[in-house]
Amino acid sequence: MSNNLPADPDLEALVRKLNAAARVTDPPPASDPAPAPRAHWSLPHSLPGPREDLARLLERARAANASDLLLVAGAPPTVRINGRIFPLTEEPLSPLDTAALCSALVPRERRDGLATAGSLDFSFSVPQAGAFRCNVHRERGHWSAAIRLFPLATPDLDQLNLPPALDRFADLEHGLVLVTGPTGSGKTTTLAALMKRILSRRPVHVITIEDPVEYEHPHGPSVVEHVEIGRDATSFAHALRAALRQDPDVLLVGEMRDRESISITVTAAETGHLVLSTLHTGDAVQTVSRILDTYPAGQIEAVRAQLAASLAGIVSQQLLPRPDGAGRVPAVEILWGTHGVRNLIRQGKLERLRAQIGLEQAAGMLSLDQSLALLVSRGLVSPEEARARARDTKEFEAQLGTFR
Repeated sequence: MSNNLPADPDLEALVRKLNAAARVTDPPPASDPAPAPRAHWSLPHSLPGPREDLARLLERARAANASDLLLVAGAPPTVRINGRIFPLTEEPLSPLDTAALCSALVPRERRDGLATAGSLDFSFSVPQAGAFRCNVHRERGHWSAAIRLFPLATPDLDQLNLPPALDRFADLEHGLVLVTGPTGSGKTTTLAALMKRILSRRPVHVITIEDPVEYEHPHGPSVVEHVEIGRDATSFAHALRAALRQDPDVLLVGEMRDRESISITVTAAETGHLVLSTLHTGDAVQTVSRILDTYPAGQIEAVRAQLAASLAGIVSQQLLPRPDGAGRVPAVEILWGTHGVRNLIRQGKLERLRAQIGLEQAAGMLSLDQSLALLVSRGLVSPEEARARARDTKEFEAQLGTFR
């Protein structure tokens, strides 16, 4: 497979034009430049915001079916497609290019926060190009941006190659549902599709708390409020405490980041709300351990009881490339908060949770190895790729044998 996308003469000309301006405008580099002082970290207001140029890059990334666009000084505009990166042009971006593009990206009301922290997360949309999440940051004293492209429409659960059992989460009226996995594994998209399914089934008051807001859901028969950290609230914990006083039926928490936000989220699920959230963990067992590990030893027993009472289920997913090169598919582990699972959590016997998944497949649970074997049987993942991702190779081979 080639490491380059088909050439786009217009984009090549754009980068050459900006680089020509940079050679005239930029001061000569020092032999050993030091990082820019924090006082100089504000974006240059004097640069014209090349919004049209930025829009063309985003449209090109969208047309290439990219998941991300990277704008880094010294490298060409680069996209990620099916997990691999490809340059959009041959010409690299100069520091002036990236400063101008970042200047066009960052809302003026967020610049003070960027100057203080040196990085900023936010979301935005562009007509004809769709919605995006962006992180603007400093590296080597220059401005850079990482932009995540969201689907033009919120996908349905059945469009994502997810196990049908996930549909049951949409019928829950209370409890904690966690979607976990590494960065870029599709957690946000799965949550958005699940929320779309909930909104299609019953009228509810939904409050989403995110940093930044990634998918916007229409009201319809329901009422949907989107709270963005940094714009509408100062922190997840502050937004969560406020949300519990705002009569929600469903809470979507973009990420449980610390003990305080974890504690409030678990309490909200325990007190009659349906709460959806994410964690950056590899599987269901790690997820439970990560939550408990945020608490001091003296509180663990009480927290185990609270989590056992509130946990509705955990979905752990990772994305694998299709053998035909037509995108990626999710391998998914599902743990339901059954009586057996709750007892194991309450007793602190977390090492037995993985075996419990195998014992309760009839209840809709699914192990990662079983999910991998199913994907191979459907021709969606190669046996070699699945074997490399399997948690227990012998278990994977045994599961694969049941589909032959």
